[in-house]
Amino acid sequence: MMPVYAIGSAALGTAFLSRVTCHASRFIGASLVALAVFLIAEPAFADQTIMASDSAQVDCTASAKDLTRISLVEDEFASVSKISTGNPQDDFSVVNEPVRGDIYLSVPDGFGRPALSFFATSKRGYVYKFVCRISGDQAAQVFVSNPAIANEKAAENGPANQLGPQDAAVELVQAMYSNAVADGYEMRQRTLRPVYVGTLKVQMIAEYRGSELTGRVLRIENKGDQSVELTTSMVAPSSALAVSIADTKLAPGKVTTAYLVSQNGPSPLAGQNTPTGR
Repeated sequence: MMPVYAIGSAALGTAFLSRVTCHASRFIGASLVALAVFLIAEPAFADQTIMASDSAQVDCTASAKDLTRISLVEDEFASVSKISTGNPQDDFSVVNEPVRGDIYLSVPDGFGRPALSFFATSKRGYVYKFVCRISGDQAAQVFVSNPAIANEKAAENGPANQLGPQDAAVELVQAMYSNAVADGYEMRQRTLRPVYVGTLKVQMIAEYRGSELTGRVLRIENKGDQSVELTTSMVAPSSALAVSIADTKLAPGKVTTAYLVSQNGPSPLAGQNTPTGR
């Protein structure tokens, strides 16, 4: 249905743009064409990262043709409660994967409902109501982060660490490297549009935000035909407190990961000499 609106908007916009002597018509036409481009464009973010508190409703999108994975950040699913309709075409399945504590959803071919819903309880005792709209053919991922968990962990560990900024930055790099959430930080798994620095394709894939420091995980791919020796100055501004690169010698076509930590304030990614500043 969305492509139909996009085509209609583009056609109407072109008609308005053809009225070259009327500035108002040209403005309306340009707006309609821009709307058509927006409707046709693919979404920039494939995964869904959702912040939710205890007993909150989690609105998400589940795949109509493939599996949908739902993962709790720094927590695991303990149980899922749903009602069986008795009609195979209206029932969906939920599988609790015991190793990581994730759940996987799937719907049958011809699933007639526009959305599915269920309740889930986590091992930390939080309850969430999930309402997932059915859409798309590709597998989907949903990451649910509860800010209260970071506060819980901070309380368990007593007063805030008396580490200096440099030591705290190193500790955050270690947490990012192990794909864990450090105490006092909220982790968002997000994929921004890539930028190019020479032959390097750089893309931020995760962000760890605390009250004083912010950590970012960068995916770096060598799109050239020669090896590149990566340095900290190539992937981070001079103001960064800590920088770590998994593989500093990047062969053609290879991918590595970089971790950088900076103090909160103006984003270090805004500088013209940094990978994501273009």
